[in-house]
Amino acid sequence: MKLEPIVKSLLDTDLYKFNMNQVIFHKHTNLVGEYLFKCRNEGVRFTQEMLEEINEQIDHLCSLTFEEEELDYLRSIRFIKDDYVEFLRLWHPIRHYVTTSLDEDDGELHISVKGPLFSAMQFEIYLLEIVNEVYFRFQYDYEELLASAKERLAAKIEAFNNGKYNFKFAEFGCRRRLSAEFEGLAIKEFAEKTHNMVGTSNVYFAKMYDLTPIGTYAHEFVQMYQGIPTIPLAFTNHFALDDWYEEYQGDNGTCLSDTLTTDLFLRDFNRSMVNNYTGVRHDSGDPYEWGEKLIAHFEKYGVDPMSKTLLFSDGLTFDYAQEIADHFAGRIKTSFGIGTFVSNDTCVPALNIVIKLQYVNGNPVAKLSDSPGKAMCDDPEYLVYLKNAVSFRLEREKY
Repeated sequence: MKLEPIVKSLLDTDLYKFNMNQVIFHKHTNLVGEYLFKCRNEGVRFTQEMLEEINEQIDHLCSLTFEEEELDYLRSIRFIKDDYVEFLRLWHPIRHYVTTSLDEDDGELHISVKGPLFSAMQFEIYLLEIVNEVYFRFQYDYEELLASAKERLAAKIEAFNNGKYNFKFAEFGCRRRLSAEFEGLAIKEFAEKTHNMVGTSNVYFAKMYDLTPIGTYAHEFVQMYQGIPTIPLAFTNHFALDDWYEEYQGDNGTCLSDTLTTDLFLRDFNRSMVNNYTGVRHDSGDPYEWGEKLIAHFEKYGVDPMSKTLLFSDGLTFDYAQEIADHFAGRIKTSFGIGTFVSNDTCVPALNIVIKLQYVNGNPVAKLSDSPGKAMCDDPEYLVYLKNAVSFRLEREKY
């Protein structure tokens, strides 16, 4: 089976890739990053035929460059700067940075990306889109999956229109989508048939359907500071927040709390930073406990929680998002980023695949998160060292 190109535009990625990349372009061009792929599902087997198609799709990806109208669109986003757009005119994905292999005994797929961080980081979403679509088209009857996805999509839209759901959300489905075809259809349907979708993280579809592109930064942005030897490990949130604010001056102002646990993040999310940022994103741990902790933190500094936004994005279903919205109603503004249950809700389980930053300038880096099972580190000894560094600061600086 040979597929049509899966990634047809370099805009077909999450907005936060450009946001983070702009900071790196301006401040950290000397960093080299290495990313590793992992499939967290038990029993998933990739085949040699799948690997061959994945490689062909990567070859095509690396033939793409930005079109003039795509550069103009990026330039129209208020916080994307002209010098960075001109850099993107010259940039394209470099095939040499990506290696793939397959363990034929157990069907485990291996992908690594290594190169200058400003270039290597851009591969993540494109590769996840490719792996997902290849897997589902080769492993199942795609038309059957598409039919079930359309049926479930129609039910969700009806639930908004009949009042079962009333929250606002952004589509965050690039990385785990069934296909480009279905992600585009889902975005179009939600935009046309409800008033609840505020935008999408996918820049390509935001441009296509005249929607707001949504996104700030991901865990890798905080992780990369672990690879800079002059920065103490337990203070990477401080340097990330500071660089982000210096770049965007309060615009593009939702920060992410759980890279090294929310408890540590709050040590650096001081009065100045609370005022500089419009909200905080949740991506692990109990959302209710986390939300209550953030409300208390805002109140500690005399800030009205209703002037801030909590963005929830951790594996949300639509029912779960509505429960969270109801819980915090009238106490703090909430918004939701929903991915898999928009772009890949079918009659078969979605893949839980990730590509995570593991080394910066040869030094291991890691995400701890507020859920121990979400930690991913290629160097177990470093993970213990990082946890000890975080624990030492938490114990020394009482909240």
